[in-house]
Amino acid sequence: MFIDSHCHLNFPDFTNRLPEIYQRMADNQVSHALCISVDLETFPDVLAIAESRDNLYASVGVHPDYEDCTEPTVAQLAELASNPKVIAIGETGMDYYRTPGPLKWQQERFRVHIRAARETNKPLIIHTRAASEDTLRIMAEEKAGEAGGVMHCFTESMEVAKAAMDMGFYISFSGIVTFKNAKELKEVAKAVPLDRTLIETDAPYLAPVPFRGKTNEPGYVKHVAEEIARLKEVSVEEVGEITSKNFRHLFLN
Repeated sequence: MFIDSHCHLNFPDFTNRLPEIYQRMADNQVSHALCISVDLETFPDVLAIAESRDNLYASVGVHPDYEDCTEPTVAQLAELASNPKVIAIGETGMDYYRTPGPLKWQQERFRVHIRAARETNKPLIIHTRAASEDTLRIMAEEKAGEAGGVMHCFTESMEVAKAAMDMGFYISFSGIVTFKNAKELKEVAKAVPLDRTLIETDAPYLAPVPFRGKTNEPGYVKHVAEEIARLKEVSVEEVGEITSKNFRHLFLN
């Protein structure tokens, strides 16, 4: 019924725990998960996890927060994305939260990922934090809409969501939308059309209520779906069905 569109199963939090994680996915009707790359050094681990099960997929990319790592090229990303288990480019984007921008190296890395996505015809997974203006500007300049993709773990305004959707992007909500103090984000989740919505965990981070503060995992994505269903006054089955359809349309078409 549900698909976790963004998780990090290769992170140390899950070492020697993957069998139980997969079982809880099944117990909670989570049929598939997309394991996200954050640097080229650990990409082989991400790919190995994706290749170990039919219902897991991988992305390839370098996170905007990772400064001391191998800088990707368009050719490298395109070559790694040729594996059929790799269904997206990213996560990529802009983040000025810890280091105020503008950060030229980060902007150039983002452009490289967008060019690789356009070259491979695979969608982008975009992270933006405290940098929405530059994120949207570079997306427009580099014609990110030709590749499409998703604004992952969305926490920005409805204006930012609309600008991204106007470029053909989906909006993905994480466990943050279940937090009591996330009032503005709840309003955004209500306003974003369900046919433009994805759900995710960003595991091991951002566990939803009632697991807030604990290690997150893909099986918990149903709680994100339940909150979106509550906000939109629809059934959780409808949220699961439509967000799963959206995932397949974006990543598996």
